[in-house]
Parts: sequence; C-alpha cells; structure tokens
Amino acid sequence: MAFATIGTKGITDAAIATDDIADNAVTSGKIAGGVIPASRPNAMPLAYNGNMEVAQRGTSVTGLTNGSSGYHTLDRWKWHENGSPSSAWTMTQETLTSGNAYADGFNNALKIDCTTAQGSLGAGDTLHIEQRFEKQDLGAFKKGTANAQKFTFGFWVKATKTGTNIIELQDQGNDRAVSATYTVSTTDTWEHKVVTFPADTTGNFGTGNGLGLLLRFYIFAGSEYQSSSLQTAWGSSNTNKRANGQVNNADSTSNNWHLTGVQLEVGEYTSSTLPPFQHESFADNLFRCQRYYHKHDTTRWIGVYKRHDAESYFYYTMPRAMRTTPTVSSSDLGSFSNNQTSLGSSLSNLGQFEYDEENGTIIVKVDSDYSGTHVFIPSWESQVIEFNSEL
Repeated sequence: MAFATIGTKGITDAAIATDDIADNAVTSGKIAGGVIPASRPNAMPLAYNGNMEVAQRGTSVTGLTNGSSGYHTLDRWKWHENGSPSSAWTMTQETLTSGNAYADGFNNALKIDCTTAQGSLGAGDTLHIEQRFEKQDLGAFKKGTANAQKFTFGFWVKATKTGTNIIELQDQGNDRAVSATYTVSTTDTWEHKVVTFPADTTGNFGTGNGLGLLLRFYIFAGSEYQSSSLQTAWGSSNTNKRANGQVNNADSTSNNWHLTGVQLEVGEYTSSTLPPFQHESFADNLFRCQRYYHKHDTTRWIGVYKRHDAESYFYYTMPRAMRTTPTVSSSDLGSFSNNQTSLGSSLSNLGQFEYDEENGTIIVKVDSDYSGTHVFIPSWESQVIEFNSEL
C-alpha cells in the first residue's frame, strides 16, 4: 500500500473529526514509542536538581551523623536522620564516567559513603535523603479531589547493599503518608527504577509557599518504623508502617548508596511508558534552586551604599526572588568593608536585614554612618554570605 505525502497544506480545516479516529487507535505504547511525543502538564520538571548538577554549598562533606540533619552538598537534597544513629557518612557530588546512568545522559550523582558502620540500629533510628515541595507547585496532582492523580517517580540508583528499600511520600499539611518499595538487585550497579504511588482523594495540598509534600529515600530504619505492614495506600501518618522491609545500608563501611536521574510525573507510568527525563540547562536548574538557597562568595560588589541621616543602607539584589524572607548567615567576614572602613567580623555588626520579596532585594541597615559608595566581600573563599529559605 502506498502512502501519499501530506504537506503543510494537505489537510483542510476539520478534515479529521473526532469520530474519524477509531477507539484505541492512539495508545500509550505508541506515544512512548515515539509515534506521538509524550507530553507533561508542566513545562518544567516537578523535581528539583534531579540530575544532581547543582551543588552551591560544596561538593563534599564528611562526618555526617546524629544531629547532622540539613542541606550539605547537592541543592534541594536534604540529609535527615531521626533517633540517635551512630553511623557516620561522607556525602558527595559524584562525577560519573561510566555505567548505565552515565550512558543515559547523567554526569553527576548524589553519593553517600558509610565511614562508621552501625550493625545494630536503635528502635527510633532512621536516615533518609529527602526533597521537599511547596504546596502551590503540586496542583497538577489534584489531590483531595475526585479527579486525584497518581504520582510516578523514576530514578537511577546504585547501592552496595542489595535488597528492599523504601520510598515514602508525606503530605505534611494533612498528616497523610504512603510508602512503596524498590529492590536493589545487583551490588554496585546502576539500576533504573519506576515507582508509582496511588492517587489520594482526601486532603488537598492547598496553596501558598509552605511545605506541601516530602519525598523520602530511606537508607535505614529501626524497628519502630518496621513493626507493622507497609502503608501502601494513603492514610494517616503511622510511624510503624513507614519503612517495613528496609535494608540496613549502614551495616558495613564498604557500603555506598548513589542516586541520580530523579523525575516526578503526574499519572501512572511503567518503565516502558515513562517520559524521558527533562534535562534542563545548568542555568535554568541553578535558577530554580536559587529560590531556596543562594551563596555570595566572590569579589563582586555586594551592594550600593545610601546614606540616610546617621544610618547607612546597602542594597543587594539576589539572582532571583526567594521563596520567603531568607535566613542570612555568614562565615567570618573579617575585613568585610567599604573601602577601608571595617564593618566588623560578623553579620551581627551589620544590623537589620529587610527583604523585598517582589524585587529579590536585601536591604542591609547599619546603625552608623559609613562614608563610601560600595560594600564588598574579600577575595578569599572562606568568607561568604548565605541566604537560605529552604522548606
């Protein structure tokens, strides 16, 4: 059978009506196979920094253990522990040069390396790597309505320890949670996983820039988190149903755990129908992350001086408006100065910070009259100012 070429003018208006398309003529398999491009309801990825390329805080930190919960290396990926775990870890931004994830287009990964083992876990001990999402970014899931959508995560994982691992979603505002499993089948080998969570017709995420959803990758979990059957349907958060079956990735100093290529999709997908990972430009990826964290550590001018009576004001415009008024911190600023006039060795000497959310501007109020026109940060990298509005 011959097929005629259809040009740009070959189809008249309304030449193909809905009734002309047979039932099942277009299937998800054909879409995934490239006949029709797979589409998403969002122009940008829902997950942040899924390819692990942005690491504003640094590329490596050692000695993470009990009390180390926080953001340490890769942007938007939080180290979080509960209880009193005694294991210790090094967390790094790993550069990939081989393996299945590298072949799939990923040049970086999150890696944690166990440096102090903990073979026997305390009942309340847990460790997980998590990402947090704003309420207002989750509307496409229609959670809490009759049209609620499923959540599908795709990701590449590599671990020394084989066996069952747990992923958990927690709806913070409604105190609801659901867990699912994935299996590491082969030691120290990149494996691609697709995990789908059910839709939830109870509890709308709501609006605003507050915490809406947490995604957790468990590394280990004590008996308090494994004493009942895994909660695989949405329901009220229940500690003893959160991580049943989770292997202990902390039981040997030979153990490593690696993650990259994390994507979140609206709806249900399998390994064969999952849309391709959305690779952003590095600039776009960084720009999205800077909504939550920004570090100023170069010799660029940090602000412009304005004198008002006996007070001084310095205006600094950040790369973008942040999620909310940031917490401002610094290392030892040393000779942080305007020309030759020292402003002291810490931010406490700089007085009040005011944040203009619409314009992304920090106003630094100094309770003294400093002459000059600029304020700058010294050239050595140990002296930085950090702006943090993480969830």
